[in-house]
Amino acid sequence: MIRNSAPRASGSAQLRDEVAPAAASPAEPARQRPADAKFDLQPTLTGTLVELRPLRLDDWEELYLAASDPLIWEQHPEPTRHEREVFRRYFDGAIESRGAFAVIDCESGRIIGSTRYWNLDPVQSEVEIGWTFLAREFWGGEYNGEMKKLLIDHAFRFIDRVVFVIGESNIRSQRAVEKIGATFLRRADRIMADGTVRRNVVYALTR
Repeated sequence: MIRNSAPRASGSAQLRDEVAPAAASPAEPARQRPADAKFDLQPTLTGTLVELRPLRLDDWEELYLAASDPLIWEQHPEPTRHEREVFRRYFDGAIESRGAFAVIDCESGRIIGSTRYWNLDPVQSEVEIGWTFLAREFWGGEYNGEMKKLLIDHAFRFIDRVVFVIGESNIRSQRAVEKIGATFLRRADRIMADGTVRRNVVYALTR
């Protein structure tokens, strides 16, 4: 199961696995990496279509504008996240996580979404990529694909596996991670900060 060695932000969600997965076999021995390599959870990553940079407090209004479309969240476990007060909790959690990014459209320079590294586990050589959304005009795979590639390529410099924790009913997001090669790993509950339990599926991609 996922055991979290890295500090968590206050108010974070926790995972409770339904079935513990078999231990993953690293694709490359960790000794082949520099001994002093440290995973930078908030680098600036630049592609052709998008740039990912650390999320800042002054991104609030522009990021909320990108998130305020109800159709973005219709399959999400929190379908009211387009509402300002609800999205504020998401934003505050992103800032506290110290692993969140603003996703910038390279052509226009505007913020079009957000994503996050979370639950870095150096012992299991694993990190989660999640809390991802894009404005609907950037759906279709191309932007999401480049965004995920930037995150995954960076992560695989330091660890052996990335995981994606997705709401059980969020078929759209499940199909999106399948497109980049992630495979179903297990089902798991996510215990939220308010004590509610959400059913999730976990996908994994191994280096």
